[in-house]
Amino acid sequence: MTTPPLVRVRGLKIGATTDAGRKVEIIKGVSFDIAPGEIIALIGESGSGKTTIALSLMGHTRTGCAIHGGEISLGTSVVTAMTERQRARLRGTEVSYVPQSAAAAFNPSKRIMDQVIEIADIHKLMPPAQARAKAVELFRALALPDPENIGSRYPHQVSGGQLQRLSAAMALIGDPKLVIFDEPTTALDVTTQIEVLRAFKSVMAKGGISGVYVSHDLAVVAQIADRIIVLRGGEIQEEGPTDQILNAPRHAYTRQLLAAFEPVPHVPLAVPEAEARKPILEVVNLHAGYGPVRNGEPAAKILKDVSFRLERGRNLGVIGESGSGKSTLARAIAGILPPYKGSVLMNGHEMGRDIQTRSKEELRKAQMVFQLADTALNPAHSINTILARPLTFYHGLKGKARDARVARLLDMVHLPASLRHRLPGELSGGQKQRVNLARALAADPDLILCDEITSALDTVVAAAILDLLKELQRELGISYMFISHDLSTVEAICDDVLVMLKGEVVEALPAAEMSARATHPYSRLLISSIPKLDTGWLAGLEQDPQLVAQFAQR
Repeated sequence: MTTPPLVRVRGLKIGATTDAGRKVEIIKGVSFDIAPGEIIALIGESGSGKTTIALSLMGHTRTGCAIHGGEISLGTSVVTAMTERQRARLRGTEVSYVPQSAAAAFNPSKRIMDQVIEIADIHKLMPPAQARAKAVELFRALALPDPENIGSRYPHQVSGGQLQRLSAAMALIGDPKLVIFDEPTTALDVTTQIEVLRAFKSVMAKGGISGVYVSHDLAVVAQIADRIIVLRGGEIQEEGPTDQILNAPRHAYTRQLLAAFEPVPHVPLAVPEAEARKPILEVVNLHAGYGPVRNGEPAAKILKDVSFRLERGRNLGVIGESGSGKSTLARAIAGILPPYKGSVLMNGHEMGRDIQTRSKEELRKAQMVFQLADTALNPAHSINTILARPLTFYHGLKGKARDARVARLLDMVHLPASLRHRLPGELSGGQKQRVNLARALAADPDLILCDEITSALDTVVAAAILDLLKELQRELGISYMFISHDLSTVEAICDDVLVMLKGEVVEALPAAEMSARATHPYSRLLISSIPKLDTGWLAGLEQDPQLVAQFAQR
């Protein structure tokens, strides 16, 4: 006798109404099943409908959207036929959700334990003491440190990877049959990502829980999913067992996703030898930190005696886990965070210590592109205003000359001039990141500091941004300092790599030689932690005693 599916989706249609009143179909008749204990992955580029479908399994749609066709069943319950009150009783007990940003899911003013057991209290599933004991069991199962006491902390007192596992504990406290994971490892560094994936996979398998894993990262999906559904434009392009999708894809779009996972190797920019020997950037014995300053030193010391040179026409990658000092280094170079020791030189000229003491010309030379375009771009300003402002500030452009330069900047980042009158909220993630880059280019800089600018983008869009950066370098001769936790991304665009750990540079090598020549244990751990398009990769990692020991030491 065949076991009936836990989830049945038949002919699902979800529509939205635009601000102009036009109706748009987002999900176009999607059908699939999920077996008890099975984990499926929904993959595809931004806008493919992954998260929209996943949320609909909870009977939830985003503002302005509505289910207008088809049926969703969870066990014996028809979710699409329920009232909102009935669906609310379903959430947390039958189906639960692990968000992309655990930091946004937790209330910073409440202790972790009180938030984890909240579902048990809301639904009256068990007495508080029993809920706390169960939470501690989940903390232990999710390989969290000090499981008996971690719940007494506040969210800001644990790391990003720990908080992501705590959000899973919150989702699991009510014994759901189905858990939805919405890009839960996207913002994590590779070593932390492995720890989180191992914990998720273990606890799901032991509990026989079904899952929906939303992601754009095929290598991550390969480690956790039994079956993959490939989506594009709200329609299923292909579905099948994970091995088949990875090794014998049938649809051209699936092959495109797989191809995007393997970046085109970096080709160094040809620079005259005399010019190449002149460093565009020199960082000398740099120390920086945060917090109240006492005796000339900040309370939290982050960067510790960092020195390096970046030659003209070359790109430098800076990699390391969260908290290693990568972004602090970029901020110190840009003058956003003044160092308390050491110096930053550009083209042999020592820069002012912070934005206030730097001249307009010094500010122009080094521009920063931030990780999240959503927060970097003013949502109330049009794209035209965002790009026009630096043109006036740095170059004094006004009127028609400025308008022509805005159009040129949009063309340089492959965006149509018609977008200039839109607001950032009306653009896709990839388009916003291109505007973010165009704003940096408006200053006509010598150096662009790229802080994790592809980490929040899907694989296809991230590959397109990397190609754009290479094209702009060939055209303009600029250099990049590229900050990332992903060595494979860095290898695709950088000539040299610095590995940072706890505010120090522990290894410096040419990017092409990193995998073969790195000797520091942490560098080797980073290299080993890059997920592979191989369903057995994570299991193989767990069987390597040396790597297991290194993870344990962290």
